[in-house]
Amino acid sequence: MENSISYSAIEDVQLLSWENAPKYCLQLTIPGGTVLLQAANSYLRDQWFHSLQWKKKIYKYKKVLSNPSRWEVVLKEIRTLVDMALTSPLQDDSIHQAPLEIVSKLLSENNNLTTQDHESIIVAIAPLLENNHPPPDLCEFFCKHCRERPRSMVVIEVFTPVVQRILKHNMDFGKCPRLRLFTQEYILALNELNAGMEVVKKFIHSMHGPTGQCPHPRVLPNLVAVCLAAIYSCYEEFINSRDNSPSLKEIRNGCQQQCDRKPNLPLRLLHTSPDLVSQEATLTESRLKPVIVTNEIHVEVERNNTANQKMTANVGNDSEPNLIDCLMVSPTCSTMSIELSAQADRILGCYVEILKMLSDYDDWRPALASLLQPIPFPKEALAHEKFTKELKYVIQRFAEDPRQEVHSCLLSVRAGKDGWFQLYSPGGVACDDDGELFASMVHILMGSCYKTKKFLLSLAENKLGPCMLLALRGNQTMVEILCLMLEYNIIDNNDTQLQIISTLESTDVGKRMYEQLCDRQRELKELQRKGGPTRLTLPSKSTDADLARLLSSGSFGNLENLSLAFTNVTSACAEHLIKLPSLKQLNLWSTQFGDAGLRLLSEHLTMLQVLNLCETPVTDAGLLALSSMKSLCSLNMNSTKLSADTYEDLKAKLPNLKEVDVRYTEAW
Repeated sequence: MENSISYSAIEDVQLLSWENAPKYCLQLTIPGGTVLLQAANSYLRDQWFHSLQWKKKIYKYKKVLSNPSRWEVVLKEIRTLVDMALTSPLQDDSIHQAPLEIVSKLLSENNNLTTQDHESIIVAIAPLLENNHPPPDLCEFFCKHCRERPRSMVVIEVFTPVVQRILKHNMDFGKCPRLRLFTQEYILALNELNAGMEVVKKFIHSMHGPTGQCPHPRVLPNLVAVCLAAIYSCYEEFINSRDNSPSLKEIRNGCQQQCDRKPNLPLRLLHTSPDLVSQEATLTESRLKPVIVTNEIHVEVERNNTANQKMTANVGNDSEPNLIDCLMVSPTCSTMSIELSAQADRILGCYVEILKMLSDYDDWRPALASLLQPIPFPKEALAHEKFTKELKYVIQRFAEDPRQEVHSCLLSVRAGKDGWFQLYSPGGVACDDDGELFASMVHILMGSCYKTKKFLLSLAENKLGPCMLLALRGNQTMVEILCLMLEYNIIDNNDTQLQIISTLESTDVGKRMYEQLCDRQRELKELQRKGGPTRLTLPSKSTDADLARLLSSGSFGNLENLSLAFTNVTSACAEHLIKLPSLKQLNLWSTQFGDAGLRLLSEHLTMLQVLNLCETPVTDAGLLALSSMKSLCSLNMNSTKLSADTYEDLKAKLPNLKEVDVRYTEAW
């Protein structure tokens, strides 16, 4: 036994079962004699026995199928191999994977098979695919079959359970990208059937399940990964053909830096009228020459320098822009249309439609919004009018969802980076309407926890023009936005404030809301007039309306200590609390005051020193906002949903905090 014995040299394997035979032994018959192997117990002996038999047969099938002569014999051997794998008592992944790899190698080495042979082999190995992913080469073979015979019954009957298993159990397409490609080709094959997208819709519904909650957490991320890869492939030829393609910012700014670029494939510039061409020639020293693109994909850029002409005229002028300038929201680049090939256009239409289907499921929408929040599409797709027009349905579904975890994903993931809110706002590269989607996004964001100074400041800095334009057209949400900007003193410049007032007074709804604002301001000045009590306790069971009625009855400019303990007030009362200039102590014990109100307090009551939140429904999301209240020296968070991490963060950011109560929380 100095030399090893190869599996192919073993002629026979037997269990020693006669009387007086050595215990737990196997007899191996090899050329020139026999070998006895003795195990420690019967279980180990049986494992050796079945493993040796399996290895011996695998080598036999590898040899038989490596040199096929007659395909009817090959097909019979494949069926026998599959039956052997299914009936083997061994429990190991390689038991089912080894036959699939043998068949995969067989198919890769024989490209002259007929379509009937292809289908027969796929049907033969189908039982092994029920609990196993196909190996990469087999995925390639399946992709080819989907492309060449999308209407074959094999696609529906055999590939459907395979793709369902991939979507339910795959953890990382990066380890096996061909699984993703196979899933992509399978969906395209479904789209080729007579019913088209209806078949795809039924497949998506089968992956979600009949209940309101999908039981498989991996299905949605895998479907989104397949969609993103397919959409990227539509623009891949265009991306690869232009090494120096403009950035999204350049596209939005009219590709002005394109003059400094030297792209491999020049762009063809189309101008709407000869007048604009002559204007551009006089306004700019350098100009791109119109050249027809010879590639299959064309790029057309429409440029309108009317806005640039107005802005150039104002350069060096220290006076504030007039109302017309503020209302100008159209960028220098109106559109950048990309013409895709017929095949790419078909793929794009299919997978954008799938994203729309995914957004229709309530339980999938939060995760889908989170996955799409970083805008994981190439900039060429965002500049493609057809793509952004179709994707608008998905963004609209996010904007209509009342859940904060959904509509908050419309905003950018970090400062300085555009989000869906910016892209679909008037002047954004994806905006193709008069601001209806923008108004609905602002409405849902203002209706939740985003009714804060920070959000209003962002609108005033970046989207004041669109807001004023829509308010000028009578949009109630935008009228409310402008009133809040005036009420919270967001706008510092007097001329801009007068422009906003003129905009409000130009419509009936704006005039009415502005008059209400003026009334509130008079009440506020009266409320904040020095005088009144320094301490106030609201009776038990009082409501938000009771508090509002009380505060409107007199002057509370001296109020320093307010107790709302054991009342029924909610976050809505924060609108009135932030108007108390001298407030230093606030008791909200056992009320329904939540995170939204806490965020508003943190932005306005910066002088607050004592805050009692005991037994309130506040969570980490609201408590983290308290880090901006640097004057806090006493904070009671007893019996709240405070976490240990948030508590440590608050201690680090509130240097004056001396008294803290965190009993009955995770931080206790």
